[in-house]
Amino acid sequence: MARFIFITGGVVSSLGKGLMAASLAALLQARGYRARIRKFDPYLNVDPGTMSPYQHGEVYVTDDGAETDLDLGHYERFTGVPGRQSDNVTSGRIYQTIIQRERRGDYLGATVQVIPHVTDAIKAFAQADTDDVDFVLCEIGGTVGDIESLPFIEAIRQLRNDIGRENSVFVHVTLVPFIAAAGELKTKPTQHSVRELTSLGIQPDVLVCRCEQPLPASERAKIALFCNVRKEAVIPALDAPSIYAVPQAYHAEGLDREVLRAFGITANDSPDLSRWTEIVSRLSNPEGEVTIGVVGKYVGLPDAYKSLHEALVHGGIAHRVKVNIRWLDAELFEHEDALAAQLEPMHAILVPGGFGERGSEGKIASVRFAREHNVPFFGICLGMQMACIEGARNLAGIADASTTEFGPTSEPVVGLITEWMSEEGLQKREAGGDLGGTMRLGAYPATLAGNSVVRAIYGTDEISERHRHRYEVNVHYREALEKGGLVFSGMSPDGTLPEIVERPDHSWFVGVQFHPELKSKPFDPHPLFASFVGAAVKQSRLV
Repeated sequence: MARFIFITGGVVSSLGKGLMAASLAALLQARGYRARIRKFDPYLNVDPGTMSPYQHGEVYVTDDGAETDLDLGHYERFTGVPGRQSDNVTSGRIYQTIIQRERRGDYLGATVQVIPHVTDAIKAFAQADTDDVDFVLCEIGGTVGDIESLPFIEAIRQLRNDIGRENSVFVHVTLVPFIAAAGELKTKPTQHSVRELTSLGIQPDVLVCRCEQPLPASERAKIALFCNVRKEAVIPALDAPSIYAVPQAYHAEGLDREVLRAFGITANDSPDLSRWTEIVSRLSNPEGEVTIGVVGKYVGLPDAYKSLHEALVHGGIAHRVKVNIRWLDAELFEHEDALAAQLEPMHAILVPGGFGERGSEGKIASVRFAREHNVPFFGICLGMQMACIEGARNLAGIADASTTEFGPTSEPVVGLITEWMSEEGLQKREAGGDLGGTMRLGAYPATLAGNSVVRAIYGTDEISERHRHRYEVNVHYREALEKGGLVFSGMSPDGTLPEIVERPDHSWFVGVQFHPELKSKPFDPHPLFASFVGAAVKQSRLV
């Protein structure tokens, strides 16, 4: 039977519960345990798929096609365990399921209520698909005291009673602010947060205290006294130089030891943290640096490209170089002067995915700059589509080349995909249909051309990568684009959907329809990002 670790947060949001959960899971793995992490999100959206990146950050996609919270990206990057649809649930999805059951008459005329029906559904989600792990870490989104999270708090309170105290531990993440005027750390917010939690029937076993200054022993003792936990179970959590230094920092403060102790497990052996030591060493002692320009639409919020940012860092780890990322607003590049001034210092250019017409001409101009100046270029999803449109307009003689995503066009080099094959069979979509969950989502295979650049990068003929898009490059334009030097080097197995394009005569020019950043990890950098950063390193030596 799996043991459960329930993680809650108090005082304020954005304290790093997701990173703490990912780090704790990594520490348990380093001790030889199998761990899986789940996220409960209290908002009423069924999933974050229709939410603006400015509202919620990036949408992380799993192999099985779930659009999930970005914290699942942290979970995968730290543990290497692929996320699943069953690892993220929202209030919207819970209520949708319950209402569908009520409409079918599954409740046999009973009055449907938050308790027991909603809480039972949450408990069933928490316990599903857990036979293959030793520990299940369940992170509760939001802050204790929020009205939206109350059903989840009640559900985990009930679940402890169901499975036994010996099989469940509560970890509460709080803030211990430093008041500069007084020169003191204040423990009162933590005390109030724990009091709020205990009023809901949950007594935390371990407290993780986010703070800007070291937490003195006297303050730890004070928190322990007022919050009814052991002093050793009050874990300071200071800012780290890199998120990949967090597992070691938490281990040094005894987090994994105290969690195991709460389960009655004696942690005699030290965990094997060698791979984290190597990662931190490479990040702390780079042998050079490169500057990569990311020309995007949502550059005002770095979390909108969280996995992309981390994948570039991973590429730097592979080459022992520091990657300086310059977030560049694509809308500014619709003017030639701004384009040259911003892109000339870059050692490589990346155009990421996105939706909508805003900034598209700037992205196309960036592709042209990279092509004409022989600067390494990487196009992802919409970035690949913009590379195809640029090639069609400027090299294939198709002046009106565009995408139907931006409106009617006489030359739909990119168009709405209405049918495709998946493991579940033929998938069909309509232009006026629902937006949520209706894209080509999840892992799909692709076949690589034997003499291509990407075949050499991957070292295999067959790959599987994760998708999230509604539009595809029109294969009927393949001949015209290849005459212009843009080679279709990766295709769906049936040969109908272009997956990868490249320019063999360029220093490094690759566009992919999928999102390789979603599968990159610090201890296993994605081969495309490792190769791309390697090309940037070569470019840096030329300028």
